Order: sequence, then C-alpha cells, then structure tokens
Amino acid sequence: MLDFALWPILSIGLTFFLAGVVKGVTGMGLPTVAMGLLGAFMSPVAAAGLLIVPSFVTNVWQLASGPSFTALVSRFWLMMLGIVLGTVGSASILAGGDVQWTTAGLGTALVIYAVFTLLARQLSVPVEVEKWLSPLIGLTTGMVTGGTGVFVIPAVPYLQALGLSKDDLIQGLGLSFTVSTIALAAGLAWRGALQVDGLAMSSLAIAPALLGMWLGQAIRSRVSPVAFRRWFLICLMLLGIELILRSIL
Repeated sequence: MLDFALWPILSIGLTFFLAGVVKGVTGMGLPTVAMGLLGAFMSPVAAAGLLIVPSFVTNVWQLASGPSFTALVSRFWLMMLGIVLGTVGSASILAGGDVQWTTAGLGTALVIYAVFTLLARQLSVPVEVEKWLSPLIGLTTGMVTGGTGVFVIPAVPYLQALGLSKDDLIQGLGLSFTVSTIALAAGLAWRGALQVDGLAMSSLAIAPALLGMWLGQAIRSRVSPVAFRRWFLICLMLLGIELILRSIL
C-alpha cells in the first residue's frame, strides 16, 4: 500500500507530465493544463506557486529554440511591458486567498480559451493597429494572469492573428509565456504568497514536465495534431465548467 503522504507528490508529478505532453504536441498549454488540473485539488494561488519553475524552464527552452529572439523582443517589448505591469498589479487577486472567486475566475478563463479556440475563425490584426494594440493586449493578459494564473488570454489569439511564421509564432509564445511566468512570480513574491517549500516542490515538477514534452513531441509525428488539439480543448472546457460549478455550489 502506498503511503498516503505520497499521493500529493504523485498527483503533482502526473499533472505536469500530462501538461508537458500537451505542450509537446501543441506547442502551448502547460500552464493552462497545470492550473486547471491542480485547481481541482488545491487553491489557485498554491497551484500558481507550483507552476513557476517548470513553466519557466519549458518556456525558456521554447524561447531559445527559435531564430528571431532579438527581432521579436524589439517588436513586442511594449506588449511584454504591459504583461509585467498587469500581472504584478493584479496579483493581489490571486494572492488574496479568496478561493471561491479565484477558482471561478480560473474556470472562466479555461472555458473562454477553449470555446474561443474551438469555434472562432482565424483573426487578422492589421499592421497599422499593432503599435497601440500590443500594449493593451499585454496589459489585459497580465490582469488575467494576476487574477487566475492562466496567461493565454488574450495573448495567444492575438499572436496567432499577426500572421507570424510557424517558428516565429512558437518563439513569440515562448517569449510571452516566459515574461508572464517571471511577472507572476514577482507579483506573488511581492505579496508574500510565494513560499519556499512551494518553489522546492515546483522544482521537482521540472522532470515530469520535460519528460511529458519529449513524449508529446514524439506523439506529434504519429497522431493528428488537429484531432489532439480538439479533444484537449473539449476536456479543458469541461474542466473549466467543473471549476465554475464547484465555486458557486
């Protein structure tokens, strides 16, 4: 019989392994999946603390793998600044310990992301509006990140709408996610919600996350990424609905 004290460790390891598989197949989704699954058995602020290290490592890996780092930073620095300001400024919501509202917010973010990605047509952002829209998108993404720990809305749809090449899109997402992770860690630490023991457990999640990414990359060459992504989004939507219902019932 397995010691009951090991179950949280195994649950966290399995969560980041599954999140890594999703990221390996689709190029994104590790923080979203991890926050959704961890939110099923711990508070969102505790889940966000566990997310910091594996999210940072996997996103730096993704960011470093592309050819256009300098060009992307030059193009999107105002968006990244908005992410930092929005996340640090709103992290008090996540750090405040109001589990009902943060759980509902997390569930809502998951549902919006899943439904939008499943149903929406590909958007297109004209070049002439990018200069003023990028910081606004960054600020909004930061506010969602600080309130829920999920940093895909609206940054991911926005970057997808800019018509970037495949490599630049993957690297641009890595840049956005890396900055969001650092800003979330800074915001939580500023408000005393980032615990040392949580960071230690977060570090232990690196290995299963990287293993999952490796497996996901292998799966990507054998299964339809479109079908995988569709079922992943459906499961994410159902998970978000469950979190919303749990917060109000």
